[in-house]
Amino acid sequence: MPEMRFTVRWPDGQDESCYSPSLVIREHMEVGAAYPLADFLDRSRTALGIASERVRAKYGFPCSRALGQLARIESAAAAYAGDPAATVSIVAFED
Repeated sequence: MPEMRFTVRWPDGQDESCYSPSLVIREHMEVGAAYPLADFLDRSRTALGIASERVRAKYGFPCSRALGQLARIESAAAAYAGDPAATVSIVAFED
């Protein structure tokens, strides 16, 4: 199963490398795009959920790394929840 990393830029300008066990991220996010925080969270939940389910279909159990990555994204996003103008940018995809 092809895995990938994707780099996001948080509203404070910090970049973070994120993991996905599947290339499905490419179907839900675009390099160079800036997503409002809530939209980014929805896209992350959807894409990483699908990625984890693909692992379940192949190996019989969900991907703990994908679910852990989602938890990390949700935790980091909480710091910006009070800012209605907060956006998260997609900096790069790395296969």
